[in-house]
Amino acid sequence: MLIKVKDKSSVIVDGRRRYMTESDVTDESVYQQRRQLLRGLGFIGASTLLWTNGIVGSGKARADTFKTQDLDFAKSNAQTVPDALTPEAKVISHNNFYEFGSQKHQPAENAQSFRVNPWSLKVGGEVEKPFTLDYEQLFSQFVIEERIYRLRCVEAWSMVIPWLGFELGKLIKRAQPTSKARYVAFKTLYDPEQMPGQRSRLVGGGIDYPYVEGLRIDEAMNPLTLLSVGLYGKTLPPQNGAPVRLVVPWKYGFKSIKSIVEIQLTEKQPPTTWNILAPHEYGFYANVNPEVDHPRWSQASERRITKGGLFTRNRIKTQMFNGYGEQVADLYRDMDLSKNY
Repeated sequence: MLIKVKDKSSVIVDGRRRYMTESDVTDESVYQQRRQLLRGLGFIGASTLLWTNGIVGSGKARADTFKTQDLDFAKSNAQTVPDALTPEAKVISHNNFYEFGSQKHQPAENAQSFRVNPWSLKVGGEVEKPFTLDYEQLFSQFVIEERIYRLRCVEAWSMVIPWLGFELGKLIKRAQPTSKARYVAFKTLYDPEQMPGQRSRLVGGGIDYPYVEGLRIDEAMNPLTLLSVGLYGKTLPPQNGAPVRLVVPWKYGFKSIKSIVEIQLTEKQPPTTWNILAPHEYGFYANVNPEVDHPRWSQASERRITKGGLFTRNRIKTQMFNGYGEQVADLYRDMDLSKNY
C-alpha cells in the first residue's frame, strides 16, 4: 500500500524561524571537547564568525529557495522502533554537515540554494555491471519504503527519524559485485561553489574534502542499511543530505554520509574522513557502544531530542549497537570491539 504524506509547516517563534544551538541538545562539555580537537588542529577560531551572516563573506543569508516534495512510499511495519519520533522541525534544524557550517544551525541556514537536480550517483569498482542513477532514477528504480530508526550521534545526542529510502544491498546486487569486493566506499559531492565549507579548511572544520566513508560489504548488505532519499514523507532537505544519503542505524551518525555522488566496491578498506582527521578518536567501524567511551567523554548515555522544550534534558542509557544488536551483532562475532571501535 502506498501512503501520501502532506507537507508539515515549520516551527516559527515570534515571527521568526527558531534554530536550536548545540547546547540545546548536547551537553556543553561534550560539544566543546569535540570542537577542542578542531581548535587544537588550528581549524576553529575567529574564522567561524564568518558564518554568522550566512554564506562566507556575503554579509547576508541565502534566500530559502529549496523546497521539499511529497513522496509516495510503502509503509514498512518491519523496520520501526517504539520510541517517540523526534519532531520534524528539530530534525531539519539541528544538523552536522560541515560542508555548510560547523555549528548545528548553520547547514539549515546556508544550504537552501543547494541544487540537487541534475544529480548523478555512480556505482562501480569491483562489479560486473557498473551503472549511474540520475535524480529521477533515485526515486523510481527501487521501491521507496519508510524506516523509523534511532540516530545516535557520537556527541551523545540522539533522534528518532522516519526515513524514506531503499536498502543499499539492493543497489549493490544490481551492480553484481565480483569476488574481490570486500568493502564499499562512499563519496560526497565536491562543489565548493555550493558548499562554502569546502573552500577553506579553516571554515570547514579541517576536513580534507570531499567527505568519504566506508563499510565492510557484509555491513552494507545488511537489510537495515538504507540509502535514504527522504524523511517525514518528503524528499530530504539539503541540510539532511539531499538528494541521497546513507543511514546505518547501529553506527554513530558520522558514518551516514550525505549527498552521495559515488559508491565504489573495493578490495581494500577505504579511507574515512573522521578517521583521517583523528584516528585515535574515530575508528572505521564506529559502532554505537556504551562500554567504549570516546577519549574525551562518556558514551554510556545520550540526550534524546523529543517534542519537549529546547532545554529538556531527557537523558537515557545508550544501547549496544543502538538497540539493533539482534540484527547486527553476528557481523562482529569474535571481534574485540574495544580495539575495533
